[in-house]
Amino acid sequence: MKLLEGKNAIITGGSRGIGKGIAKVYAEHGANVAFTYNSSAASANQLADELSQLGVKAKAYQSNAASFTEAEQLIKDVAADFGAIDIVVNNAGITKDNLLMRMSEADFDKVIEVNLKSIFNMTKAVQRTMLKQRKGSIINMSSVVGVKGNAGQANYAASKAGIIGFSKSMALELGSRNIRTNVIAPGFIETEMTEKLDEKVVDGWRDAIPLKRGGRPEDIANACVFLGSDMSAYVTGQVLHVDGGMHT
Repeated sequence: MKLLEGKNAIITGGSRGIGKGIAKVYAEHGANVAFTYNSSAASANQLADELSQLGVKAKAYQSNAASFTEAEQLIKDVAADFGAIDIVVNNAGITKDNLLMRMSEADFDKVIEVNLKSIFNMTKAVQRTMLKQRKGSIINMSSVVGVKGNAGQANYAASKAGIIGFSKSMALELGSRNIRTNVIAPGFIETEMTEKLDEKVVDGWRDAIPLKRGGRPEDIANACVFLGSDMSAYVTGQVLHVDGGMHT
């Protein structure tokens, strides 16, 4: 059963890691997928080709969600290419970890700009389209760290906690027009980035998780399918923890 048949989705940061996993599962469920990438055009276009082979429309856009004007242009371009915009998955994010005593102002500002301001930029840009349609689902990617905090990640935790407050406010503002805003808070998800870490460290993390494994991008993607589909038609303003029990 294809739960997203005929829906048009935008996924920011969609060319690798969790974003790539969401793009693939969305296409498998029948969604047309527009996704953004930052630098690697070749791999982004390759992914677009892969998704197209599943019988959906797919296109890669180079766009920086941290830029207000680029986010506005992206929405215009996707609306022109795809028509309606049913789902936005705000997934772009970065880390610049350090203890506060060593954290520079630039590293704090950059993480807030990319992780949090991008959510403002994208939501503001797409709301006009969704208000006209009188429907839409916005899914914002937070983190277990945005709920629990984490030493050495004050900037990242602040950005991810901010996403939760922003999303709950949007659920209240936009709900009367049938526009839903929800949050997914991933735990430890194993991607290309975590492959570079020391195996013993990763095993230690896995052992501390009640389900005794790291998550896969598909685990996050499946939650995104639910929140993007009509199965969650009465769900808004919620934080869905997909973390193997790290936060209970």
